[in-house]
Amino acid sequence: MVQTYRISHWRTALGALAVSLTALAAQAGPVEVPPGTLPFGVYDPDGDFAEKTPVVIEHLFLPWEDVYLPSLNDADTYAKERGRALLVTLEPWTWSRSERNTAQYLRRGIERGEYDANMTAVCDVLGGLQSPVTLRFAHEMDDASGQFIWAGWSPEDYISAYRRMTSLCKQSAPNINLMWSPLGDEGMAQYYPGDDFVDLVGLSVFGLQAWDQAKYGGDRSFDDIFAPRYERAAAFGKPVVVAELGYVGDQAYVDLWKDSVRVEKPAYPNLVGAVYFNQNEVYPWPEGFGTPDWRIKNQVLK
Repeated sequence: MVQTYRISHWRTALGALAVSLTALAAQAGPVEVPPGTLPFGVYDPDGDFAEKTPVVIEHLFLPWEDVYLPSLNDADTYAKERGRALLVTLEPWTWSRSERNTAQYLRRGIERGEYDANMTAVCDVLGGLQSPVTLRFAHEMDDASGQFIWAGWSPEDYISAYRRMTSLCKQSAPNINLMWSPLGDEGMAQYYPGDDFVDLVGLSVFGLQAWDQAKYGGDRSFDDIFAPRYERAAAFGKPVVVAELGYVGDQAYVDLWKDSVRVEKPAYPNLVGAVYFNQNEVYPWPEGFGTPDWRIKNQVLK
């Protein structure tokens, strides 16, 4: 049965911020929030949206090794001052160069409990934050590109690791929400960890005009990419979030996307939010398409 509560912190902060498009335009400055009513969030390490409304979700990325955990308290203060909830994407690896960054090393380490202390250390902090928190653990596990060492595992191995780690986190932070977040392509369902381990389903949706034209013979819209992914996600009966969103191209392409991503549509009744990835791509697209700059202030190619 489809859940109807729409996860309160995705909606509550938006209610008082239902300002008109005219007011938004007046305060937009160098960046502009896409028009619409769907709750909107950002991964925004440059602070382009520091004073923007109606941003209601602050997205963070962090590894569970070689990370300065007190920075989460700073992020909590930042979000609380702006009436935002936190979406924390926790990547189970180290961002430093290390032999630890291998799929086999990670998988076996989780099985043996060698990373329990890493998860507990992060979640002890999450449990003490004052902002509402959603944990997005080991995302895009269905991505075959090789970007993440936890992607490409057998579904059984991934589900076991996800359940172990999120259960451990709930012991330290019982009030957090859990987001299971595949890329969204065919085959994602085999990685579903079960209803008891998922509060929301996150999806990734990126539009790169050069890629569309080379691979599909023409521009694709947000709905062209999102609709089949939404259908797969909605089958689980959970609220759905576009957890990572970006689009780059000429003005017409960007406008087409911008005018669609926050529009609430009957075709997507479970969709409860969209979170923009306001940063350069960190991993090269295949076949020489480079690292797109998704930042809203730079997304229109001249």
